[in-house]
Amino acid sequence: LASPETSIDVSAHNAAIVLTKAPGSTRPWEKLCFGLDASALQERLFVSEENVDGFLGTVLSPSLCRQSVLESQPSIEVLDVTEDRSQIRLQ
Repeated sequence: LASPETSIDVSAHNAAIVLTKAPGSTRPWEKLCFGLDASALQERLFVSEENVDGFLGTVLSPSLCRQSVLESQPSIEVLDVTEDRSQIRLQ
């Protein structure tokens, strides 16, 4: 993280934390863990092709679906993720 650019804004019902990657960090963030302390962390995944594929693999596992359903599942490709939008192609 780039400490000088990191900021926190707290109000009565909301908190916003801005995290900025350090210069030289080029890989996308995969997940964010947050919570009151280390023993009670919640995990949230960022939108990426790998995370979408992993999620679909869990939800549409062969033990839960018939083969015909698996053959007709959509192809999902994450095209672009920016601060303002996420672009995903479904086929």
